[in-house]
Amino acid sequence: MLYQIYETQRSLMEPFAELALAASRMFTNPVLPFSHAPGANRMAAGYNLLHRLAKDYEKPRFEIESVDVDGAEVTIHERVEINKPFCELRRFKRYADDTETLEKLLRNPVVLIVAPLSGHYATLLRDTVRTMLKDHKVYITDWKNARNVPLSEGGFNLNDYVNYVQEFIRYLQKENGECHVVSVCQPTVPVLAAVSLMASRGEQTPATMTMMGGPVDASKSPTAVNDLAVQRSIEWFENNVIYRVPSGYPGEGRRVYPGFLQFAGFVAMNPNRHATSYYDYFKDLIRGDGESTEAHRKFYDEYNAVLDMDAEYYLDTIETVFQEFKLVNGTWDVKGVDGQIERVRPQDITKTAVLAIEGELDDIAGLGQTQASLSMCSGVPDSEKLYYEVKGAGHYGIFSGRRWREMAYPVLRDFILRHHSGIVTAKRRKASQPHLDDLAKRAELYEQLQLGQEASIVEPAPAVAEVAPAEPVKAAPKARTAARKTAAKPASRSGSTRKTASKAAATEAPAPTEKAAPASAPAAKAVTGTAPAKAAEKATSPATTAEAAPKAETAAAAAVAPAAAISKEAPQADAGKSAEVPPQQAADSAIAVQADASTSKPMTTWRLPGSAAEEQTTDQAMADSQQS
Repeated sequence: MLYQIYETQRSLMEPFAELALAASRMFTNPVLPFSHAPGANRMAAGYNLLHRLAKDYEKPRFEIESVDVDGAEVTIHERVEINKPFCELRRFKRYADDTETLEKLLRNPVVLIVAPLSGHYATLLRDTVRTMLKDHKVYITDWKNARNVPLSEGGFNLNDYVNYVQEFIRYLQKENGECHVVSVCQPTVPVLAAVSLMASRGEQTPATMTMMGGPVDASKSPTAVNDLAVQRSIEWFENNVIYRVPSGYPGEGRRVYPGFLQFAGFVAMNPNRHATSYYDYFKDLIRGDGESTEAHRKFYDEYNAVLDMDAEYYLDTIETVFQEFKLVNGTWDVKGVDGQIERVRPQDITKTAVLAIEGELDDIAGLGQTQASLSMCSGVPDSEKLYYEVKGAGHYGIFSGRRWREMAYPVLRDFILRHHSGIVTAKRRKASQPHLDDLAKRAELYEQLQLGQEASIVEPAPAVAEVAPAEPVKAAPKARTAARKTAAKPASRSGSTRKTASKAAATEAPAPTEKAAPASAPAAKAVTGTAPAKAAEKATSPATTAEAAPKAETAAAAAVAPAAAISKEAPQADAGKSAEVPPQQAADSAIAVQADASTSKPMTTWRLPGSAAEEQTTDQAMADSQQS
């Protein structure tokens, strides 16, 4: 019944709120005579204040359109990656035009920010997201208002919350190789449970897990929020704060904990502070202090926008976190999406570094409540744990405002960077392919991407040739480039490709025939790695050699450079036999020769583990490289 009364009151006040706004503008518009009347500024300020107190506050937007990354402006595109009945996984995708900025964005860690589901929208973390976008690829959980979720979607409880977090972590790890999780306030408990369950199953866990101002152990330093939860029984909460969504909303009939009750609880914790803030806003309007009034509007547009929570989830949180302390006592069982019940064991976490951040003046999650997560994760080495207390910061100061940006964020950024392995998935490698093809940048990028054993570069196969003891041939740079491009093609097209390369080499930079090896010696041939046996047979066959000799004389100049480099490392073979070169030695020699060719830009392809080498077109890779 209370929800219906509140909706009726809100509907009646809405037109008066709009009239108050119109009256305020009448007394501030210089064209109208009302603005020149005595006390006009006070009348305008009073009506404006009435409008702010009576209006209905809808869900705000993030409004993050661009961020500055080391002096370069990066455009932000907001999009939904996963859409669940009660939550959206929202991504802030970054775009840039210049190559240097793209390289920085490519190497940035992937961070999942788990926003609190405690009455406010995820936009409360706008400052958190904007700050982290400078150095990270950011995703956030954007929780939906339960009154807008139809009953046909079913219920939502704390188990579903934990399962949502696990699904999001798996998705990000699949797309990016690894991820880092940052939980702010309420989600510290379900996030710790989600990572614990993944560790118990032997799944890959996030590289780092950051807890910020959350009630991991609500029994320590209890606040007014903790006292209220302990003093009342779970039946009292169910009978006094749970109501059904009234008609007019998609979730009509759903049992919820209304957002306006949560908002009233927030204000009741610090009534004098909020009253002073609104009075200061009134005085700033009279003085014409636009900067202060705008700051007030931005904060309370966010603070006054609240959402309803599903009743089952709210009651589960009260009982599990604040009354029975199930996480701390080791008695919390979570039901998975498959219906199986599993015990939450934080001690099973061994490969995830843990950071706990608390505010010195936090009046919602007292000191020590978040720090308890470090001792609970006993399987994590002490060297992988870190605790930081933000001096002079309250609850909101640890994730928003000056203290967040200047004190808490540098610690969080460095902690994530220290545990960032630099894994780059196939999708991100494909985007970086055009840059890796540039020899001037390949060495640096290859080291920065830290590809390790996850992928290997498929270099052009080393040429195996018979070289007579004659004067070395000085091949032109263009001819050497053509030969390498020819050698990089697949074996199925090696014959026609060699002919084309030979003609191109003869046209662009014909080699002096008088300095080449005698025609009687077998011509040098590039042998691709896909069919070395067949190519070797052709090289030793007299008929094949006789036919290829006239055309191979021009191609010999293009192939003799890498062949000569290999010949220095391996002994020459007998006449009529191909020189056998160890694969590792041939690969090292080919890389050394390519490094000398400063003017060449050979095509490089990627070979993924367990799959054959596939050609990746440069045009598609260049298009993908425009995205972070």
